Amino acid sequence: MKGFRYLRNVATVELDEPACIGCGRCEEVCPHQVFILSGNKAGIVDRDACMECGACQRNCPVAAITVDAGVGCASGLINEWLRERNFPGAGGGCCS
Repeated sequence: MKGFRYLRNVATVELDEPACIGCGRCEEVCPHQVFILSGNKAGIVDRDACMECGACQRNCPVAAITVDAGVGCASGLINEWLRERNFPGAGGGCCS
């Protein structure tokens, strides 16, 4: 699903860069390449690609990442993707 976007400038993901220890877990677990590791610190490179699944927050060992998981309605994006590909049983609309 590379290239998917939610609404511009609404993702709730936040990174406390001073708290980051540069472990790279956020970059590993993010399904949409929102993070990049550079100079022993993580950075957000594509905030609008965040589907707010919460994987980054759950895997950050120092709690440097916060996100209101689900606020961006990841299931709505998934349902839309399924509907575009005519998968049987694809849901209708956000969070259904």
